[in-house]
Amino acid sequence: MGKQETTKKIAVLGAGGWGTALSILLHSKGHNVTLWGSTPDYVEFLKKHRENRKYLKGIEIPSDLNITSDIANAQLESNLIVVAIPTPYVRKAIKPLKNHYVPGTPIVSVIKGIENDTLMRGSEILRDVLGEQPIALLLGPSHAEEVARKLPTTVVIASEDMDLAKGIQEIFITERFRVYTNNDVIGVEIGTSVKNVIAIAAGICDGLGFGDNSKAALITRGLAEMMRLGVAMGGQRDTFSGLAGLGDLITTCVSPYGRNRFVGEQIAKGKKLSQIREEMDQVAEGILTTKSVCKLANKYNVEMPITKEIYNVLFEDKDPIKAVNELMVREPKSEIEVLYPK
Repeated sequence: MGKQETTKKIAVLGAGGWGTALSILLHSKGHNVTLWGSTPDYVEFLKKHRENRKYLKGIEIPSDLNITSDIANAQLESNLIVVAIPTPYVRKAIKPLKNHYVPGTPIVSVIKGIENDTLMRGSEILRDVLGEQPIALLLGPSHAEEVARKLPTTVVIASEDMDLAKGIQEIFITERFRVYTNNDVIGVEIGTSVKNVIAIAAGICDGLGFGDNSKAALITRGLAEMMRLGVAMGGQRDTFSGLAGLGDLITTCVSPYGRNRFVGEQIAKGKKLSQIREEMDQVAEGILTTKSVCKLANKYNVEMPITKEIYNVLFEDKDPIKAVNELMVREPKSEIEVLYPK
């Protein structure tokens, strides 16, 4: 592993669990890090208590890690900007940055979702607001809680510019946070977005008391849906067997930390979606992403039965048991034809 010798000035936009965890990781490598949060009162709380009790309880924020609610100050003279903002809020949060952003400054997106109105992926939203800038994606199976506790984690840094990807790989990589490069931007973003939808289905399985057989079937069939859509949009098939596909899918479907899995579990136990969202402190990206993925499936003429049933359960009040039953009695097919349609 190479050693990063040059100290960078890095702005991390988004003071949720993931933004906080990445800020601490980058700070541990000797970088000058500024963490930006959108809520001034909570930013002051973070400054005072040096702990993100809302999203990352029990993890200390170093005393010399800068925290601010001024987005212009956050990115001032930065060598790198990390965007860790949930998809529904990215566009609004980034717009004020446009007047202060220095063109050509590399941006790392950790956004996992697809915008509802435009069907844009995270990197596309950033370019739509800031123009054609150097953007890479840091995505994969990586719960903030585990990264903050320095548990072994592997992710990918994806960019069509391999020099950019390798440079950012060196900035982030540690003995506990291994980073692989990947040039498939579309595949990586689709994989890490669709998995949130499948995770809601996994939660429904858990809430209904289904067993390991059901969960294994869901993950493999969900992977097939993810792959079909990603390839139809221009992604590389192999990507979906890697960290940003199968890896992130497994983590999100089985982890107790998973917000999307939790949503599905609560729905299966009889709670209404509106109540679940009201009670949650964090954003479950899969809820709105389900709408976007259904639109993309129609646009690219891709069969995604699990995703369609999740949409029906979330937004049409369909009984989860009925949704499962209808999936199970679909027309028999060849597994290979389902995985690799002609």
